[in-house]
Amino acid sequence: MKVDFHVHSTASDGTFSPACLANMAKGFSAFALTDHDNMDGVSECREACAALGVPFVGGVELSIEPGRGFDKFHLLALGVDLGSEALKALLGRILEGRNGRNERIIENFRRKGIAMDDTIYAYAHGEVLARPHFARWLMDHGYVASVKEGFDRYLLPESPEETRCYEDRWHPSQEETFRAVHEAGGLCVMAHPKYWRRYWKYGEPEFADAERGLAELKEKGLDGLEAVYQANSALETVEFTRIARKLGLLVSAGSDFHGSNKPTIPLGMDVDGGIVAPLLERLNLV
Repeated sequence: MKVDFHVHSTASDGTFSPACLANMAKGFSAFALTDHDNMDGVSECREACAALGVPFVGGVELSIEPGRGFDKFHLLALGVDLGSEALKALLGRILEGRNGRNERIIENFRRKGIAMDDTIYAYAHGEVLARPHFARWLMDHGYVASVKEGFDRYLLPESPEETRCYEDRWHPSQEETFRAVHEAGGLCVMAHPKYWRRYWKYGEPEFADAERGLAELKEKGLDGLEAVYQANSALETVEFTRIARKLGLLVSAGSDFHGSNKPTIPLGMDVDGGIVAPLLERLNLV
């Protein structure tokens, strides 16, 4: 079965429109749009998926407090109600924090002699200006040869000090985020657990630490884990799936597709239907 519960459109930092993504997902057993910090593309994508017979899930990806000892926690809120006042209020606060961070990044570039003018805002088709937009601006203006180089040189916490323009931003707490997503009728799924600690990205995760941390998150309200992820090693997929099943967490599968902003990542994940069956059931897709 082919599914994808982690996809980005032009409503955040992807390069394909929501309707185009729906067309690309023809034949999928399930498909979710999870743009960063907004749900602006969900209605368009849902309508296009309905016309094509693609089972669709509305969602959003949120960057939240990672917890003590961890570095990065992206939460996929799946199956949420677009009209939820609690979720809209949370998204509004996140957008304010993101906008403040972007202004600081622009000022950092100016201090380093890169006059990033207001044309940067045209790179964001929706309200959300994100780091891939900065990287693409840098590429288009001749400062780097690729989006990846833009990130590596300027836009990562570990970028070289002499070029680093990265700024952190406000993240909501785990508890308030879980509460808002549940009030919106959605499920809380941790995205790409291999990035929960920064150095796990470059080596094998400490699975015992991950299991302990995920058990605590389960008690707080975490519903699922993106155990099947396009950048996982075979071992990471096996271990994160084992941990999810042991803890009673739903297993999700996602590509983190961004179009040409992450050109090596294709849309869709081929999975054993039994692995994601409980998630499909909770999302009323079976």
